Amino acid sequence: MTEHSVVHNTFVIERTYNASPARVFSALSDPVKKRRWFAEGEGFVIDEFTTDFRVNGLELTRFRPVGGPPMRNDCVYQDIVHERRIVFVYTMMIGDKRISSSLATMEIVPVGDKTQLVYTEQGAYFDGADQPKNREEGCRELLGKLEEELQNHP
Repeated sequence: MTEHSVVHNTFVIERTYNASPARVFSALSDPVKKRRWFAEGEGFVIDEFTTDFRVNGLELTRFRPVGGPPMRNDCVYQDIVHERRIVFVYTMMIGDKRISSSLATMEIVPVGDKTQLVYTEQGAYFDGADQPKNREEGCRELLGKLEEELQNHP
């Protein structure tokens, strides 16, 4: 008999980017830009990245670490306020095992000529296959890659 468990966790990450809200929003919504910072990465193979950036739109990312199992991130956009807010739900899987489901909010706040991004995630992590600290660390890495995108592709 398999034991089933769930761990709930909420975390908040705040980052300030040296870019306007319009540029930050563009990096979050434009498929080419988002693929660059969100999906592509050293040591990973991207099998699919598609995004339909609108309320109820789907974003599908299929990837795998080199030599590792297939992984997927299935996302549905719940709320979008142009240059101010993006709310989405997503589920992560390794192979055909669901490891977590999350509700995430990205608040885009103008601060002078910069932008503060407030990322809040409420997650449910299943059967010990994922841990909140790992997810928060991964999100911090991705938001660092967003900063690189903003610096390298003005």
